[in-house]
Amino acid sequence: MVQVAVAQFAPGTNKNENLAAIGGLVEDAAGRGAKVVVCPEFAMFAAPKLDRRYVDSAERLDGPFASGLAGLARAHGVHVVAGLNERLDEPDRIANVLVAFAPDGTVAATYRKIHLYDAFGYKESEIVRHGDIGDPETFTVDGVTFGMQTCYDVRFPEVTRRIVDAGADVLLLPAQWVPGPLKEDHWGTLVRARAIENTIYVAAADQCAPTGAGNSMIVDPMGVVAAALGEAPGTAVADVAPARIAAVREKNPALALRRFTVAPRG
Repeated sequence: MVQVAVAQFAPGTNKNENLAAIGGLVEDAAGRGAKVVVCPEFAMFAAPKLDRRYVDSAERLDGPFASGLAGLARAHGVHVVAGLNERLDEPDRIANVLVAFAPDGTVAATYRKIHLYDAFGYKESEIVRHGDIGDPETFTVDGVTFGMQTCYDVRFPEVTRRIVDAGADVLLLPAQWVPGPLKEDHWGTLVRARAIENTIYVAAADQCAPTGAGNSMIVDPMGVVAAALGEAPGTAVADVAPARIAAVREKNPALALRRFTVAPRG
């Protein structure tokens, strides 16, 4: 059994303040027994509008912000997962990347967002390069395997299915779920659906207002919300139990009964 935490806050344009906020949340979650702490998408830098500021503030994965997250992982003996805007060789675009830092400060896994948020009036692809489609990266804590995907990806069930096929027991889902009509309803429905149809845990960490809708949650393989947050910053912690996964899959062998695989479109 592994305790997992979702950490919710409202990142701003000051990276030092964002890192300090994450530090407080990681300390709180680790103090409550969490071994894995999941922070939101764009935890390093967030602005009300997706524009050139994201490019100008971007850093490499060996830059000061990533190094700060690695230090938090080492200091508290936990895995820390967070979203960064990664500097690329292209002058006008970034990668929207998730990085999982192990308790020794090394990078345990990365994920670059595949489905960009070109919807609901936004055009993420104007400054973000989508991630390459490759084998999903996972990491393991006390025998439990974790995979990652980002925000808008949750609307595409095949993304999660590929991660489950790679052996994940838990999906970590950082997000900046932009508020709007019915958006909170979509968020809760989609997070629970990905857990139910794949018989896995989903730990979804969202930004809170003004840049996100909040409602971070940890959902079990039956779709039961094991822990959740409302609109305010904070952490929520829940147990991830392999025995629960096994019991649910005995009752609902959906993965074993399926008749289709997932293949990349390009």
